[in-house]
Amino acid sequence: MNIEPAIPTTKNPPEQFAGDVWLDPIALPHEEGQRMVVATVRFAPGARTAWHSHGRGQYLRVTDGIGRFGTRDGKIIEVHAGQTIYTPPGEEHFHSAPENSYMQHIAMLEGADDPAETTIWLEHITEDEYRGNATTAD
Repeated sequence: MNIEPAIPTTKNPPEQFAGDVWLDPIALPHEEGQRMVVATVRFAPGARTAWHSHGRGQYLRVTDGIGRFGTRDGKIIEVHAGQTIYTPPGEEHFHSAPENSYMQHIAMLEGADDPAETTIWLEHITEDEYRGNATTAD
């Protein structure tokens, strides 16, 4: 057993994120056959991901603020600190912070058999998609 070395915070790339979004890895695979990836992700007000999907799905635990998570059908779910949202394999979605506050979540996912399919990045969301009609998760 060992304490993991600290990995510096990185700012996520503008090809996949709009606004300021920072990533702090928590757990990455070490051994053959391991797939778990866990990271803390912080979004500045109004920041968002591009559309994307995950080959094996993803869990997101909001730890601060309110997360806004959208799907291609135009639905946006607002998730509050302490709540977890699950996106199934292949579901195209985005994550974002509201315009007036930061949001932080812990992202948990498994790597796909082909690493290129773990996360498939698509186009940026539009302002209309970002604004959508939000519902609150129970």
